Amino acid sequence: MREIQIGGLVSFTTIDYPGKLAAVLFLVGCPLRCAYCSNPHLIPLHDGEYDPEKVFDWLKSRVGKLEAVVFSGGEALMQGDALIDYMRRVRELGFAIGLHTNGFYPETLARAADVVDWIGLDYKTVRNKYGDLVGQNIAHDHMIRSLDTWQSSGKDFEVRITCDPRFVTKMDLLEIANDLHARGVKKFAVQKYIPHFEDSTHNTTPEQRDQFFTDDNLRDTINALFDSVTWRE
Repeated sequence: MREIQIGGLVSFTTIDYPGKLAAVLFLVGCPLRCAYCSNPHLIPLHDGEYDPEKVFDWLKSRVGKLEAVVFSGGEALMQGDALIDYMRRVRELGFAIGLHTNGFYPETLARAADVVDWIGLDYKTVRNKYGDLVGQNIAHDHMIRSLDTWQSSGKDFEVRITCDPRFVTKMDLLEIANDLHARGVKKFAVQKYIPHFEDSTHNTTPEQRDQFFTDDNLRDTINALFDSVTWRE
């Protein structure tokens, strides 16, 4: 059986699985090339820096101390059945399983539905800007299929967006919120873009990054569309 490739680990977090104390495993490999990616070293599919069995042994030592394990990336679902098998083993230890995903692999997500308890699904931007942001126009369609797949599972999730002002306007954000509302999404998270690299390509002003959070009318309109909206500044 092929092992999963783990490129990073956070031993304790209160923000990556809402309402639970969790560890996060960052898996290598991603089909997208997001302009604001904070983990570009995880994009190429390569041998991970962490031994999966040693990580599993460490997780055994966290039973009773942590409530959940979140699989992130990169795009964790790129590792297919090896990921699902590992998730199942971790879940058998008693942990809830969370997944952060860009939704590019709806078929794999469907196969993982019986071992994943919660997902955070990335909605990058409006459809006609997807290619500019992630490098593939088709990624939006895959994400919508993943959303439909997960909704049919009946399990918990949130859809979230990172508001990079180079690729998302306030009107875009409102369009996305209305689209999700029409699709029956109940939980939405709006995340502030924080540049991880200081160069001309990633240059934005604080005012540009703050505009989504300082517009009270926009916030009130979006808040009214969902049962829960989290504004992550």
